[in-house]
Amino acid sequence: MKRNLTWKQFFFILPLLAIVSVFSLYPILSSFSYTLFDYRTNDQQHAKLFLKSSLNVSLFYEDCDYIAYYLEGDIPLVEESDRAAFKSVSADLKAMLARFEGAESIVALSGKDAAELSAFLDDIGARMDAVYGRYPDVQFYNRDKMPVLLDEMRSCFINTNFTGLESYKALLSDKRFASSLGHTLLFTGVSVAIELLLGLSLALIMNKAIKGVGIVRTTSLIPWAIPTAVSALIWSYLYDGGSGVVAQVFYKLGFIAAPEHMLLSASGAMAAAILADVWKTTPYMALLLLAGLQTIEPGLYESASIDGATGCKAFLRITLPLLKPSILVALLFRTLDAFRVYDLIAVLTGGGPGGATETLSVYAYKVMVSQSNYGYGSVIVVAMFACVAAIAFVFVRVLGAELIHDD
Repeated sequence: MKRNLTWKQFFFILPLLAIVSVFSLYPILSSFSYTLFDYRTNDQQHAKLFLKSSLNVSLFYEDCDYIAYYLEGDIPLVEESDRAAFKSVSADLKAMLARFEGAESIVALSGKDAAELSAFLDDIGARMDAVYGRYPDVQFYNRDKMPVLLDEMRSCFINTNFTGLESYKALLSDKRFASSLGHTLLFTGVSVAIELLLGLSLALIMNKAIKGVGIVRTTSLIPWAIPTAVSALIWSYLYDGGSGVVAQVFYKLGFIAAPEHMLLSASGAMAAAILADVWKTTPYMALLLLAGLQTIEPGLYESASIDGATGCKAFLRITLPLLKPSILVALLFRTLDAFRVYDLIAVLTGGGPGGATETLSVYAYKVMVSQSNYGYGSVIVVAMFACVAAIAFVFVRVLGAELIHDD
């Protein structure tokens, strides 16, 4: 019978809820918020999340100061009647400096403020051009610097980079995303299927009460204990076209046309990544399945044997049905882990050749870190989150195993 959660019980789980919120929900919500903006750290116009037009005050203030300073050097080179015009521009610039003195580095602008500042720049630019234009033969110290500084000041105006759901629309037509998704699904499907078969076989062996089974269990876990980046580096040497043992063996067996094709062809690189992943994580799959096998009551097999059931029939009628929850856990964990693969691909192939092994994680990394485009990179990450959630839902619904039982 189900019972409602009392307030006292709720307070006991409150710390857990707080931890989940901080370390799980907050990153997810932050990533989703980034997807709504054109957020790029290599461009000051998009380096933050701007919901409305803003002004980079620090740069604007600095440019105002430079113009006022350079203008002082050109004042002595004009006639007395034009010095007043230059001094008037200089006074207006200093008034603007006083207006923004002590302000934050980025301030929001209303439409009226933006129009006023834009008109101010146009006005001082026209007034300086008028004075400079009357002295075409005079070699001013700073005439050529003024247009550059004015352009820089105009670039201090930051328009909103809120894009809403436009990035998601762009994702639907992104061929590179579709290609990366295909590579990820191929890598995940093939590697997890092979790992399930090999892991189940290894788990059945380790579950037998035979001599030396302890050594078998220990040695089988060595590949899983090796860090993934180190494992990928080891396999990159084994796949090397010049001296790699695995590449030479595959060439001798006729699997590849040349040893160099192992990592330099699309099919060879994907097969190499899958093989390395199978070697690395099959022990993990076997360990999860072994835990499930050890929960099965041995008396069931004795009863089946008395009834005349063969080993194959006992496996199909007893082992597989009772192992179903463990298979769900193993498949779910490994599928989600394989779908998010990054370090193995990054070290072994870098997503190459020609993007043939570029997975979603690698693509997201390149967009976010290499291109500093955190807005679109977050869209890719959110799409990965949706795929992971869909995979988890399908596994639980299709396999139909109840991992949590009510008392």
